[in-house]
Amino acid sequence: MPDCDLDQAVNGLMGAAYGSAGERCMAQSVAVAVGNIGDNLVNELSKKVEALKVGPGMDKKSEMGPLVTKEHLEKVKGYVDLGVKEGAKLVVDGRNLKLQGYENGYYIGGCLFDHVKKNMRIYKEEIFGPVLSVVRVKDFDEATQLINDHEFGNGTSIYTRDGDVGRTFASNIKIGMVGINIPIPVPVAFHSFGGWKRSLFGDQHMHGVEGVRFYTKLKTITSRWPSGLRSDPEFVMPTMK
Repeated sequence: MPDCDLDQAVNGLMGAAYGSAGERCMAQSVAVAVGNIGDNLVNELSKKVEALKVGPGMDKKSEMGPLVTKEHLEKVKGYVDLGVKEGAKLVVDGRNLKLQGYENGYYIGGCLFDHVKKNMRIYKEEIFGPVLSVVRVKDFDEATQLINDHEFGNGTSIYTRDGDVGRTFASNIKIGMVGINIPIPVPVAFHSFGGWKRSLFGDQHMHGVEGVRFYTKLKTITSRWPSGLRSDPEFVMPTMK
Protein backbone atom coordinates (compact mmCIF):
# COMPACT_ATOMS: atom_id res chain seq x y z
CA MET A 1 0.00 0.00 0.00
CA PRO A 2 1.18 3.60 -0.60
CA ASP A 3 1.21 4.30 3.16
CA CYS A 4 3.49 1.37 4.04
CA ASP A 5 6.93 1.56 5.58
CA LEU A 6 8.81 1.16 2.29
CA ASP A 7 12.04 -0.13 3.84
CA GLN A 8 10.11 -2.74 5.79
CA ALA A 9 8.17 -3.81 2.70
CA VAL A 10 11.28 -4.06 0.53
CA ASN A 11 13.22 -6.05 3.12
CA GLY A 12 10.25 -8.35 3.62
CA LEU A 13 9.92 -8.97 -0.11
CA MET A 14 13.63 -9.63 -0.50
CA GLY A 15 13.63 -12.36 2.12
CA ALA A 16 10.33 -13.85 0.98
CA ALA A 17 11.14 -13.84 -2.75
CA TYR A 18 14.84 -14.72 -2.78
CA GLY A 19 15.31 -16.67 0.44
CA SER A 20 16.04 -20.34 -0.33
CA ALA A 21 16.42 -19.15 -3.95
CA GLY A 22 12.64 -18.96 -4.14
CA GLU A 23 12.38 -22.74 -3.85
CA ARG A 24 9.95 -23.00 -0.96
CA CYS A 25 6.19 -23.34 -0.90
CA MET A 26 5.65 -19.95 0.74
CA ALA A 27 8.02 -17.95 -1.47
CA GLN A 28 6.50 -14.65 -2.57
CA SER A 29 6.60 -14.56 -6.35
CA VAL A 30 4.38 -11.53 -7.01
CA ALA A 31 4.36 -8.06 -5.47
CA VAL A 32 1.28 -5.91 -6.11
CA ALA A 33 2.18 -2.21 -6.06
CA VAL A 34 -0.88 -0.13 -5.19
CA GLY A 35 -1.27 3.45 -6.34
CA ASN A 36 1.80 5.63 -6.77
CA ILE A 37 4.25 3.47 -4.83
CA GLY A 38 5.33 1.41 -7.86
CA ASP A 39 8.35 3.44 -8.99
CA ASN A 40 9.84 3.77 -5.51
CA LEU A 41 9.21 0.11 -4.74
CA VAL A 42 10.89 -1.12 -7.93
CA ASN A 43 13.82 1.27 -7.53
CA GLU A 44 14.55 0.08 -4.00
CA LEU A 45 14.03 -3.57 -4.88
CA SER A 46 16.34 -3.40 -7.90
CA LYS A 47 19.21 -2.05 -5.77
CA LYS A 48 18.92 -4.92 -3.32
CA VAL A 49 18.40 -7.62 -5.96
CA GLU A 50 21.52 -6.48 -7.82
CA ALA A 51 23.48 -6.58 -4.55
CA LEU A 52 22.39 -10.12 -3.63
CA LYS A 53 25.37 -12.25 -2.59
CA VAL A 54 24.97 -15.50 -4.50
CA GLY A 55 27.27 -18.37 -3.61
CA PRO A 56 27.58 -21.91 -2.24
CA GLY A 57 25.38 -22.76 0.67
CA MET A 58 28.31 -23.56 2.95
CA ASP A 59 29.65 -20.01 2.59
CA LYS A 60 28.24 -17.98 5.47
CA LYS A 61 28.47 -14.82 3.37
CA SER A 62 26.05 -16.22 0.79
CA GLU A 63 22.54 -14.82 0.85
CA MET A 64 21.27 -17.11 -1.89
CA GLY A 65 22.55 -20.49 -3.04
CA PRO A 66 22.14 -22.57 -6.22
CA LEU A 67 18.97 -24.11 -7.54
CA VAL A 68 18.29 -27.76 -6.84
CA THR A 69 19.03 -29.31 -10.26
CA LYS A 70 20.26 -28.41 -13.73
CA GLU A 71 16.79 -29.15 -15.11
CA HIS A 72 15.18 -26.73 -12.69
CA LEU A 73 17.76 -24.06 -13.50
CA GLU A 74 16.84 -24.33 -17.16
CA LYS A 75 13.15 -24.21 -16.27
CA VAL A 76 13.56 -21.01 -14.25
CA LYS A 77 15.65 -19.40 -17.00
CA GLY A 78 12.93 -20.42 -19.43
CA TYR A 79 10.34 -18.57 -17.38
CA VAL A 80 12.52 -15.44 -17.41
CA ASP A 81 12.86 -15.76 -21.20
CA LEU A 82 9.09 -16.14 -21.41
CA GLY A 83 8.46 -13.06 -19.27
CA VAL A 84 10.59 -10.96 -21.60
CA LYS A 85 8.77 -12.41 -24.61
CA GLU A 86 5.39 -11.66 -23.02
CA GLY A 87 6.32 -8.01 -22.65
CA ALA A 88 7.19 -7.62 -18.98
CA LYS A 89 10.10 -5.30 -18.17
CA LEU A 90 13.09 -7.25 -16.87
CA VAL A 91 14.63 -4.75 -14.45
CA VAL A 92 17.27 -7.12 -13.04
CA ASP A 93 18.51 -10.06 -15.12
CA GLY A 94 20.34 -12.80 -13.23
CA ARG A 95 20.47 -15.37 -16.02
CA ASN A 96 24.11 -14.86 -16.94
CA LEU A 97 25.57 -15.13 -13.45
CA LYS A 98 28.90 -17.01 -13.37
CA LEU A 99 30.80 -17.87 -10.19
CA GLN A 100 34.52 -18.55 -10.44
CA GLY A 101 35.20 -22.10 -9.35
CA TYR A 102 31.52 -23.03 -9.64
CA GLU A 103 31.03 -22.73 -13.38
CA ASN A 104 29.11 -26.02 -13.44
CA GLY A 105 26.88 -25.10 -10.51
CA TYR A 106 23.17 -24.44 -10.88
CA TYR A 107 23.41 -20.74 -10.12
CA ILE A 108 21.21 -17.88 -11.25
CA GLY A 109 21.10 -14.36 -9.91
CA GLY A 110 17.98 -12.71 -8.61
CA CYS A 111 15.56 -11.60 -11.33
CA LEU A 112 13.06 -8.76 -11.04
CA PHE A 113 10.20 -8.02 -13.44
CA ASP A 114 8.11 -4.85 -13.54
CA HIS A 115 4.83 -4.07 -15.34
CA VAL A 116 3.72 -7.70 -15.23
CA LYS A 117 0.14 -8.28 -16.37
CA LYS A 118 -2.36 -10.80 -15.04
CA ASN A 119 -2.61 -12.63 -18.37
CA MET A 120 1.13 -13.46 -18.41
CA ARG A 121 2.30 -16.94 -17.51
CA ILE A 122 4.97 -15.59 -15.15
CA TYR A 123 2.07 -14.19 -13.12
CA LYS A 124 -0.31 -17.12 -13.41
CA GLU A 125 2.19 -19.95 -12.80
CA GLU A 126 4.47 -20.65 -9.83
CA ILE A 127 8.11 -20.48 -10.93
CA PHE A 128 9.78 -21.73 -7.72
CA GLY A 129 12.88 -19.72 -8.36
CA PRO A 130 14.42 -16.34 -7.47
CA VAL A 131 12.08 -14.37 -9.74
CA LEU A 132 9.86 -11.59 -8.40
CA SER A 133 7.15 -10.04 -10.55
CA VAL A 134 5.74 -6.58 -9.78
CA VAL A 135 2.16 -5.93 -10.87
CA ARG A 136 0.85 -2.36 -10.69
CA VAL A 137 -2.77 -1.53 -9.81
CA LYS A 138 -4.53 1.76 -9.21
CA ASP A 139 -6.14 1.14 -5.81
CA PHE A 140 -6.90 -1.24 -2.93
CA ASP A 141 -10.07 -2.64 -4.51
CA GLU A 142 -8.28 -3.56 -7.74
CA ALA A 143 -5.49 -5.22 -5.76
CA THR A 144 -7.96 -7.27 -3.72
CA GLN A 145 -9.87 -8.35 -6.82
CA LEU A 146 -6.64 -9.30 -8.59
CA ILE A 147 -5.63 -11.61 -5.75
CA ASN A 148 -9.09 -13.11 -5.31
CA ASP A 149 -9.36 -13.89 -9.02
CA HIS A 150 -6.20 -16.02 -9.03
CA GLU A 151 -6.70 -19.79 -9.14
CA PHE A 152 -4.25 -20.34 -6.27
CA GLY A 153 -4.86 -19.20 -2.72
CA ASN A 154 -2.01 -20.31 -0.48
CA GLY A 155 -0.65 -17.17 1.19
CA THR A 156 -0.64 -13.39 0.80
CA SER A 157 0.59 -10.37 2.75
CA ILE A 158 -0.17 -6.68 2.91
CA TYR A 159 2.12 -3.87 4.04
CA THR A 160 0.29 -0.88 5.48
CA ARG A 161 0.27 1.52 8.44
CA ASP A 162 -3.55 1.71 8.34
CA GLY A 163 -5.22 -0.74 10.71
CA ASP A 164 -8.58 -0.45 8.96
CA VAL A 165 -6.97 -1.35 5.62
CA GLY A 166 -5.25 -4.34 7.20
CA ARG A 167 -8.46 -5.56 8.82
CA THR A 168 -10.50 -5.10 5.64
CA PHE A 169 -7.88 -6.93 3.58
CA ALA A 170 -7.76 -9.88 6.00
CA SER A 171 -11.55 -10.09 6.00
CA ASN A 172 -12.17 -9.81 2.25
CA ILE A 173 -9.24 -11.71 0.79
CA LYS A 174 -9.92 -15.29 -0.38
CA ILE A 175 -6.60 -16.75 0.69
CA GLY A 176 -5.86 -19.37 3.34
CA MET A 177 -2.96 -17.66 5.12
CA VAL A 178 -2.76 -13.88 5.44
CA GLY A 179 0.04 -11.69 6.79
CA ILE A 180 -0.20 -8.04 7.81
CA ASN A 181 3.28 -6.48 7.68
CA ILE A 182 4.62 -10.05 7.79
CA PRO A 183 6.20 -11.30 4.54
CA ILE A 184 5.68 -15.05 4.93
CA PRO A 185 2.41 -15.69 6.78
CA VAL A 186 3.11 -19.19 8.07
CA PRO A 187 1.10 -19.66 11.28
CA VAL A 188 2.41 -21.24 14.45
CA ALA A 189 1.86 -24.97 14.79
CA PHE A 190 -1.45 -24.95 16.65
CA HIS A 191 -3.10 -23.14 13.72
CA SER A 192 -3.81 -24.80 10.39
CA PHE A 193 -1.26 -24.52 7.59
CA GLY A 194 -2.55 -24.40 4.05
CA GLY A 195 -4.32 -22.33 1.46
CA TRP A 196 -7.62 -22.19 -0.40
CA LYS A 197 -8.72 -22.96 -3.95
CA ARG A 198 -6.13 -24.98 -5.92
CA SER A 199 -3.61 -24.48 -3.13
CA LEU A 200 -5.44 -27.04 -0.97
CA PHE A 201 -5.77 -30.77 -1.67
CA GLY A 202 -8.50 -32.65 0.18
CA ASP A 203 -10.93 -31.35 2.76
CA GLN A 204 -8.61 -30.43 5.61
CA HIS A 205 -5.36 -28.61 6.26
CA MET A 206 -2.04 -30.12 7.25
CA HIS A 207 -1.78 -29.66 10.97
CA GLY A 208 -3.20 -27.87 13.95
CA VAL A 209 -6.65 -28.98 15.07
CA GLU A 210 -7.58 -30.11 11.56
CA GLY A 211 -4.54 -32.38 11.45
CA VAL A 212 -5.84 -34.12 14.57
CA ARG A 213 -9.30 -34.45 12.99
CA PHE A 214 -7.80 -36.15 9.94
CA TYR A 215 -6.64 -39.07 12.11
CA THR A 216 -9.72 -39.09 14.35
CA LYS A 217 -13.11 -40.76 14.08
CA LEU A 218 -15.85 -38.84 15.85
CA LYS A 219 -17.87 -40.79 18.40
CA THR A 220 -20.76 -39.04 20.17
CA ILE A 221 -22.16 -40.63 23.33
CA THR A 222 -25.35 -39.44 25.00
CA SER A 223 -26.13 -41.08 28.35
CA ARG A 224 -28.17 -40.76 31.50
CA TRP A 225 -27.59 -42.68 34.73
CA PRO A 226 -30.33 -44.01 37.04
CA SER A 227 -29.75 -41.47 39.82
CA GLY A 228 -30.39 -38.68 37.34
CA LEU A 229 -33.70 -40.00 36.01
CA ARG A 230 -36.81 -37.88 36.51
CA SER A 231 -40.30 -39.38 36.52
CA ASP A 232 -42.10 -36.49 34.85
CA PRO A 233 -41.82 -35.69 31.16
CA GLU A 234 -39.77 -32.65 30.23
CA PHE A 235 -40.60 -30.45 27.26
CA VAL A 236 -37.52 -28.23 27.26
CA MET A 237 -33.95 -28.81 26.21
CA PRO A 238 -32.24 -30.93 28.88
CA THR A 239 -29.64 -29.06 30.97
CA MET A 240 -27.38 -29.89 33.84
CA LYS A 241 -28.93 -29.00 37.20
